[in-house]
Amino acid sequence: MFLRIRKTWELPERDVTPEAFFYNRRRFMKSLIGAGVGIAATSLTGCQSRRNRSDNPTAGTVPLGDIPRNPNFAEVDRSLTPRDLATQYNNFYEFGGNKSIWRSAQALPTEDWKVEVTGLVKNPRTYDLDDLQRKFPIEERIYRFRCVEAWAMVVPWAGFPMRLLLKDVEPLSSAKYVRFQSYYDPDVTSGPGWRPYSMPWPYTEGLTIEEMANELAFFATGVYGRTLPKQNGAPIRMVIPWKYGFKGAKSIVKIEFLEQKPATFWNTLVPKEYGFVANVNPDKPHPRWSQAEERMVGRGPSFSWDVRPTLHYNGYGEYVAELYG
Repeated sequence: MFLRIRKTWELPERDVTPEAFFYNRRRFMKSLIGAGVGIAATSLTGCQSRRNRSDNPTAGTVPLGDIPRNPNFAEVDRSLTPRDLATQYNNFYEFGGNKSIWRSAQALPTEDWKVEVTGLVKNPRTYDLDDLQRKFPIEERIYRFRCVEAWAMVVPWAGFPMRLLLKDVEPLSSAKYVRFQSYYDPDVTSGPGWRPYSMPWPYTEGLTIEEMANELAFFATGVYGRTLPKQNGAPIRMVIPWKYGFKGAKSIVKIEFLEQKPATFWNTLVPKEYGFVANVNPDKPHPRWSQAEERMVGRGPSFSWDVRPTLHYNGYGEYVAELYG
């Protein structure tokens, strides 16, 4: 008889965070005001315009059809976050300062989307969505998702590993870092009552070449079997499951290969609280709260929080610990 022993990072599908909870997060961190940012959170009503109101957080998405699930990332040790929760609990500060920005995010224009890849590469390219789908086979992966605010989900992403894009553009030996830039247009993304002009737009994030080449590093183009909703970073976003969620830039328009470490959004804004590396680490507290435990997002009045111990590297140490040895 063959007995299969799950690895520490594997979770059964029944434990994935429900889909809808993943799309609607808490209010913007009031403490940033104390840090000198001077940004006030706004209500959902204040963030949305009449033309963008909708009662369906997955409006505009389409089914992905029969895509294969990567067997190495098919299970985790907790339930999937319900889709209806995951699509209404989000940080996307371009569209507002609270977690209920999904209506405002419908203003994001995704037609004729392009992703420019430039910098220290042999083959600079500009991809459209058809290019990405044709070149890079889409698969599904169930990953843990851990926010620096100490809440967590389990999400079934669809997309392709970042290493495939690396292979296509062929970075030069001088390329040590990669900068990812999100879409930003102040006339589109700054909704009524939300004018965070003091923030270092556009949103940027960064990885080392070795991190981007890791098997876990992923470009998501879908979630819960459908194309990405806008509030989740349509049409393409980063998913780096061993790092805190702010490392996953949404709605990517540019990828640049660099020799020097790039400035990134949160690390520039509050460097003492948001490091460049930002690996999930229960032993390293945030300056204002512990990271030793995480609260799994779930159902219930004002949401139900299942408190669990935080796993080092979010449970993916077998894949990434050697990057930091």
